[in-house]
Amino acid sequence: MNGKFIISLDFELHWGVFDALSLDQYQNNLNNVKGIIDRLIILSDKYGVKLTFATVGLLFADSKDEIRKYLPAKLPQYSDPKLNPYRLIDEIGENESTDTIHYAKSIIKKIVLNGNHEISTHTFGHYNCLEAGQSIDEFSEDLIAAKKIANDMNIEINSIVFPKNQVTKEYLGACRQNGIISYRGTENYFLYDVKLLQKRKIIRKLYRLIRFMDGYINISGFNTYPINSLKKDESGLINLPSSRFLRPFIPKLYFLESLKCLRIRKAMRYAALNNELFHLWWHPHNFGSNIEENFYNLESIFKEYALLNEKYNFKSATMTELTNEILKENINI
Repeated sequence: MNGKFIISLDFELHWGVFDALSLDQYQNNLNNVKGIIDRLIILSDKYGVKLTFATVGLLFADSKDEIRKYLPAKLPQYSDPKLNPYRLIDEIGENESTDTIHYAKSIIKKIVLNGNHEISTHTFGHYNCLEAGQSIDEFSEDLIAAKKIANDMNIEINSIVFPKNQVTKEYLGACRQNGIISYRGTENYFLYDVKLLQKRKIIRKLYRLIRFMDGYINISGFNTYPINSLKKDESGLINLPSSRFLRPFIPKLYFLESLKCLRIRKAMRYAALNNELFHLWWHPHNFGSNIEENFYNLESIFKEYALLNEKYNFKSATMTELTNEILKENINI
């Protein structure tokens, strides 16, 4: 099997940042997401790139009443109450026409109508799998709700991206029981173990700094994965690990942008030459500031993909497309 290129997008709007960023800080980014996704679809179609939108289940609702209709049977009992998204329900707008940062049904419909892309799950309520207080039963109920609200739009959910990349082995079984067949794991390098972020503050800051640097200079390697090594793990799911987070444009560090994009293009080329997977990800709201600069960088990556596709048959795929190819290949061995 030739090399593959996956892009997964953590589509969450305010539900993904409410516990970390105030609307005073970030509302402009969130308000711009609808237009950003429109541009992403146009640009990806131009270059033949397929996208996997890992979408928070709450975004499928078109009203408060619909949110309440689909609420999980058991809500997460986080020890830290600020992590609970459901406390926001009374405060948000009534529907998408009055509140575009908590509802996105029209955007989801547009993605589905395009036909080239996948709707994956980012859990129903941006579930924090590593936080104290919650349980695997509550996580399972969250997945049931996410699948139900999608299914009622005739959308089949087959893959998952864990919020905050909090992949938890014990919870993968619940994913399999709920019809999930693949997930996005973290890079296979110690710097990207999310449990490191549970350590003391000074250690967290150090690891974040090194990871930031890794976005511009090669510290952790290319983080590409031989296609023939991608098989079901002990959970019964296929891990399609991340290769690189596409960091948004930072005006103060504009002089590093060429290094960032070069790092990504080199890894893509390595994957294409060696029949490996390169998996790029980010959040649509990351593009909400410095929009033109972010799309300029993205187009440079898409142009590289087009060259590698023509020369080495490097193929873009959604998470479920590649998973199904792998499963079929393994059956035929």
